Amino acid sequence: MLRAGIVGLPNVGKSTLFNAVTRTRNAAAANYPFCTIDPNVGIVTVPDSRLYELQRIAKTGVVIPAAIEFVDIAGLVKGASQGEGLGNKFLTHIREVDAIIQVVRCFEDADVHHVGGHVDPVSDIEVINTELMLSDLDSVKKRRERLGKDIKRGDKTAAAEDAVLEKIEAALDNGRPVLTVELTGEQRALAAPLFLLSDKPTIFACNVLDSELATADANPFVRKVRDYVGTHMSCEAVVISAQIESDLVDLAPDEAQAFLADLGVKESGLDALIRSTYHLLGLQTYFTAGEKEVRAWTIHAGDTAPKAAGVIHSDFERGFIKAETVSYEDLVRCGSVAAARENGVYRMEGKEYVVADGDVLLFKFNV
Repeated sequence: MLRAGIVGLPNVGKSTLFNAVTRTRNAAAANYPFCTIDPNVGIVTVPDSRLYELQRIAKTGVVIPAAIEFVDIAGLVKGASQGEGLGNKFLTHIREVDAIIQVVRCFEDADVHHVGGHVDPVSDIEVINTELMLSDLDSVKKRRERLGKDIKRGDKTAAAEDAVLEKIEAALDNGRPVLTVELTGEQRALAAPLFLLSDKPTIFACNVLDSELATADANPFVRKVRDYVGTHMSCEAVVISAQIESDLVDLAPDEAQAFLADLGVKESGLDALIRSTYHLLGLQTYFTAGEKEVRAWTIHAGDTAPKAAGVIHSDFERGFIKAETVSYEDLVRCGSVAAARENGVYRMEGKEYVVADGDVLLFKFNV
């Protein structure tokens, strides 16, 4: 299961958000730095209304959504790459996740301490990014030193890797995170073993007060974050209120909807954040649907039918014969598999078929 790490400065709402996302109270959330030291881990289901349409068609009582793992990582501070605030330990935790959700404080509150003394979300982002890039720069330089010996012996693979790392090092020296460096798939594969922190897909969560969620688009802090990350990192920023999400944890769905309506908000930002994180990881969903259950399966965009079958069981991939396939839209429009067959939209696909998001599949295999 792929993992998304929640990071940010101390006291920006990371642990409160983690508790809301995972619908638990596992992460300590307190008004002082480093109240989280060891990372908290939780499994998060991905909201997908398509499951319930398929449930209606399949006439089953069991629905199993897709899931990803969220990790609450302790707050970073300036100097973390040199060990400040237990920084080396925390940076190691970031290295172990597949994507980053960077929580940014976009609210004023005299009762909540800010490690920088005042609220400046762009400065906060730059502190975090600088520490990630300094850590990466150290890793790249050490690796290039080791490669130098192999290059002198005429190792072409070492030379190719060094050329990629030279390009990355130049970007880091100029204050650019690795994810902004234009590299081919082959070049990124050469750098992948370093697990560079600033190369991880990143989404920014603008944390606002509950009273400001309905008007968040006008929040000057939110606007600054969106402008900065769009210009400097080509990343997405979503708006959440960690405190609201925490309050919603204990409410039934209808009560939660009424609570949001009272605040002038149609929906919370949590579902959007989870979906955005799912797609940030390059993931998509296909479905299996029958009387036993309707289930969402997670694959990478671009996976072929045998690869998708292997997510269910390795035998499905090893003995793959074909995939009976219908798109979600066609199945819902037709109302049943039988009607989809009659309308010619129920297909047989082979080993080269690239699975599309929302495909409803039935695999045939033989081992």
